[in-house]
Amino acid sequence: MWIPIQINENSAEPLYHQIETQLRSLIINGQIEENTLLPSIREFASGLNCSVITVRRVYQDLEGEGLLRTKQGTGTFVAKVGESKRETFKRESVEDALGKAVDAGISVQCSEEEIKRLFLDIVMRKYHPEDGKE
Repeated sequence: MWIPIQINENSAEPLYHQIETQLRSLIINGQIEENTLLPSIREFASGLNCSVITVRRVYQDLEGEGLLRTKQGTGTFVAKVGESKRETFKRESVEDALGKAVDAGISVQCSEEEIKRLFLDIVMRKYHPEDGKE
């Protein structure tokens, strides 16, 4: 099975974290369905051109979160993701991104009102691109 993971080797973010974040998102968003057999650690590492240790860590972390389950001798499968887990993930992902955006605004000395106005402008452009601003 091919899993659409994009690695940025120039990123300061550790490789395992890039893989883990993207795989978590694919599972929670339902793009990789419950009971899907994932590639073996060796196959996945080979496909991503990274070490087996990196993929093993990703699988162990996601299994610890309850997103994966391993059956000895059979492989690693996607676990059932409940609606509450999906909602929590969605909220936490957006809060994290917005928090980073606000931190960036503060670092360049934007006022609270400027940040709010920028946020609302971006929301309007994203949800209403037909207005010609995007």
